[in-house]
Amino acid sequence: MNFLLLSILVICFISVCAAAIYFYFSSKKEGICIKLPSPFKEGNISLEEAISLRRSSRDFDESFISLKTVSQILWAAQGVNDKGGFRTAPSAGATYPLEIYLIAGLVSGLDAGVYKFKIKLHQLEKVKVGDLRPELSSLCSSKISVFNASVSLIICGVYERTVWKYTDKGKMYVDMEVGSASENIYLQAVTLNLGTVFIGDFDEVGVKKLLNIQNEEVPLCIMPIGKVKIS
Repeated sequence: MNFLLLSILVICFISVCAAAIYFYFSSKKEGICIKLPSPFKEGNISLEEAISLRRSSRDFDESFISLKTVSQILWAAQGVNDKGGFRTAPSAGATYPLEIYLIAGLVSGLDAGVYKFKIKLHQLEKVKVGDLRPELSSLCSSKISVFNASVSLIICGVYERTVWKYTDKGKMYVDMEVGSASENIYLQAVTLNLGTVFIGDFDEVGVKKLLNIQNEEVPLCIMPIGKVKIS
């Protein structure tokens, strides 16, 4: 009887260990989707105060930020805020040409790596594993900002989604939409006591390669985000 009980306990222990190992290594694989915490819809400061505090910040102190914070910033940039599927940033004809990638380095509860924001599902899809902030920083004009930021968002555009409807003006509308999304990021960062900066000078081909982009998505801006260093 004791032998039988011992055997059952051993089998259970082995099963638990095997499951833990499986889930650990599965979390390291590409293509895994991570559900983000739900965004909050009410903040602690007014819109007017956020606008008055908005600045471009380039010097970050390499602090960790939470996954909830990442979730909130992504939602502000391109989250769904309506049952009809409309989003937080305006889009010409609701064509929604923007895609967002996250390069995470210092996020509590999230492995360092490259992720794609699955907007409709409010999830992150893992693209690459590893802290790629140094590689991204080498491709940008504002190198230190990207290197020291907790995360960087890369906003990409798929021009065809809007051009088919608006022909020649479609490209301009996509560029305008990037401006709207980036301002949302700026203001949301203020409410979270974080800083960011809009970077438009970078190696487009190198960034596409770093993000594993194989399609028509075009990187349009990079926004490093982190706790601003107090000098």
